[in-house]
Amino acid sequence: MEKWMNLRDEDLTEETKTLISSLPSEKAYLGRNLCKYQGSWYYYNFLQGVLNFQRGFKPQDTDVIVASYPKCGTLWLKALTVALVERSKNPSSDDPTCHPLLSNNPHNLLSSSSPRLFSTHTPFNTLQVALKDSPCKVLYICRDAKDSLVSRWHIVCRSLNKEEDRTILESMFESFCSGVCLFGPLWDHILSYWKASLEKPKQVLFMRYDEIKTDPHGQLKKLAEFLGCPFSKEEERNGSIDKILEMCSLPNLSSLDVNKTGKSINGIEYKNHFRKGIVGDWKNHLTPEMGNKIDMIMKEKLKDSGLEF
Repeated sequence: MEKWMNLRDEDLTEETKTLISSLPSEKAYLGRNLCKYQGSWYYYNFLQGVLNFQRGFKPQDTDVIVASYPKCGTLWLKALTVALVERSKNPSSDDPTCHPLLSNNPHNLLSSSSPRLFSTHTPFNTLQVALKDSPCKVLYICRDAKDSLVSRWHIVCRSLNKEEDRTILESMFESFCSGVCLFGPLWDHILSYWKASLEKPKQVLFMRYDEIKTDPHGQLKKLAEFLGCPFSKEEERNGSIDKILEMCSLPNLSSLDVNKTGKSINGIEYKNHFRKGIVGDWKNHLTPEMGNKIDMIMKEKLKDSGLEF
């Protein structure tokens, strides 16, 4: 759904401006205005995108939607999904040099041909009405809140051409804890997809970043089965799973020339999307007190959901 979000404040309709005037509003950590719509916080131009999507999106049965909160493994899941979809389209292709991931950034490979691939950072309730009677697939990836926060901080600083600015990190931390942050609160975002995955397990797949890191083979097989293109025994013996995991690994993707230049649709340089991608890096940047506060908030907000971090 990224194309719906690629709007400017000048693109706001009069109807949207009137709606915004009636909504709760706050300032984001970088001074941009946020408004709260259907339980989540959006920049004004993003809200226009949400409204356009809700009014205009017509799902097809074979659509695949990759969903996540920002910096929770979005690019990785997109790459894995593209690799699986390409494999199902061209099962007999033995030429790895022709693979689209080698000539395009994963963010640019959300196709309009069947199966159409889309991505979104919005919570599930934003999609709910549009997808109500559709059998299309939704893939959601979540990540430890502390690592996600640090990753967002790094990309914000890079986008602003700043060094690791602690002032920005502290402002982002406070915004996270209050829940007043773009697409937030994070806990509501996670719960929207978690509950959807329990209610519609054949339509919504809930994945965790740390589980893909610790069990990449098992998680890729799970993803392939969900998408209706499981690996055959022969493919497993021939190392197809290993080849996809290697091609989609962050070290490999970040080393490709195509990911060293150019910008994504939201203006962020491709190279800034890649960093360490490791679990637990938050310990190098957040204080123990900050980490404990985030853990306490997440534990309280996810209580009785059956989901733990």
